[in-house]
Amino acid sequence: MTDTTQKSAQPTPDSEGAQGQIRSGRLAGKSLAQAIWIVALPVLIQQMLGAFVGLVDKMLAGGLPGDIVVSSMDGLGIGSYVGWLIAIAMTGLGIGGQALIARAMGAGRVGEAAHALGQALTLGVLWSFVVAVAMWFLAPWLASVTGLSYAARVACIEYVRMLSLALPGTSLMMVGAMCLQGAGETLWPAIIGVVVNIVNVVASWLLSGAAISIGSREWRSPLELNWHVEGIAAGTAICWLVGGALTLWIVLRGVKDLKLRRADVPLHRGMSGRVIRIGLPNFFEGISMWSANLVVLWIIGLVAGMSVVSGTMWTLGGAMPVPSGGEGLFGAHVIAIQWEAFSFLPGFAIGTAAAALAGQYLGAGNEAMARKAVMVCTVLAMVGMGLLGLVFIFCGEWLTSLVSTEPVYLSLVPDLLVVCGLMQVFFAISMVIRQALRGLGDTTWVLGITTVSSYAIRLPLAWYLGVVLEWGLVGIWMGLCGEMVLRAALFFSRFIWGGWAKKQL
Repeated sequence: MTDTTQKSAQPTPDSEGAQGQIRSGRLAGKSLAQAIWIVALPVLIQQMLGAFVGLVDKMLAGGLPGDIVVSSMDGLGIGSYVGWLIAIAMTGLGIGGQALIARAMGAGRVGEAAHALGQALTLGVLWSFVVAVAMWFLAPWLASVTGLSYAARVACIEYVRMLSLALPGTSLMMVGAMCLQGAGETLWPAIIGVVVNIVNVVASWLLSGAAISIGSREWRSPLELNWHVEGIAAGTAICWLVGGALTLWIVLRGVKDLKLRRADVPLHRGMSGRVIRIGLPNFFEGISMWSANLVVLWIIGLVAGMSVVSGTMWTLGGAMPVPSGGEGLFGAHVIAIQWEAFSFLPGFAIGTAAAALAGQYLGAGNEAMARKAVMVCTVLAMVGMGLLGLVFIFCGEWLTSLVSTEPVYLSLVPDLLVVCGLMQVFFAISMVIRQALRGLGDTTWVLGITTVSSYAIRLPLAWYLGVVLEWGLVGIWMGLCGEMVLRAALFFSRFIWGGWAKKQL
């Protein structure tokens, strides 16, 4: 189907239905509560399992031989930022496909939805090769600029380069999942997430040679390969390839009113241009966030150097001795982020529902229901993430010990979890409305808000509290989390008073 045919097939108000109901896909005919449940629950399961992939990597790093645990955790921690960059690179195209598919499904234009699916997947695979080459050659620079020790630097490079080998599979899995979510189909991505997690745990454990300990029991790999961090990365790469293959099988098989057709795979200038136009601001937003967090890593490196000179580091309970060489701060930062990721799970799941429903209702011509869906989802996320924030505040030491019992982590990570636990409600507002605006195609405004907030508030505040006031890693986190109050207000204002409802995709 050409774009000309698609545009001429725009439904009239009569064909849309007077009530502005969703016309096709799994959400057609469902109430708002049913639709939120249908979309959010599988995504919650999928994201929870996805978070476990990262957590298992950290736990396996903690189970490596004692003389390399801290350097491996630091190297893997910096390497995991590349995993975030991968997600940024792929989700830009996924957002483009998701927004177009949601609008088309809401209006009953299933042919246009299928065309968007094919173009998004093709663009994603082509783009994955470019990102893989960049990752391979930039890995040494990343390890160097963050000031890692030599051993941690080697671990970081091994981790990043191994992940780069699996990017085509990663692209199919991520972009395909987002396109399915735009159609309201989230069950299959969740099932794939279960399989991916099982493969990751088994493969990473077998290849790394790390010990898995639960209580007094310990399990070691019978293969005795001892690839260490490279083995952990290899397990993750294998699970991504499996996830990509399964996603491709699902879209070829088809779900309700959406199926990958051979004719939609070759690039078509019109539709691929629309996918890129919507997704490109999202990509630059992600790069903006990633670059800002790279600066955060640099600031942490400065704090580590300052700690070595002073011999102490600042915590909520007072100053404590710093480990030899200042190692451990990057690891503490990443462990806290890994646990914080679990608080994002309900927010992301409900935000996905907000994006799908707002896009589909707007496609059906029902702006009032689009607004209501987003507001209901925001309140639900605030409750869910707020409760998890309480867990972080009161159970931080126990959560840390599940990953590692190294003294530097037990001293720092619980403090970081207290700081982020206090800000969870604002995280929820920002996360859900940001996703909703993405699903509505309002990606340029999302880019602007994120970039201004990050560089005008987030980084200066982290620098001032962490370096100038010498509050160290805890001060940096106070700045990072405190900025979320302003970001939540900006996204909320854009949603209430913005012109997203009139935006043409």
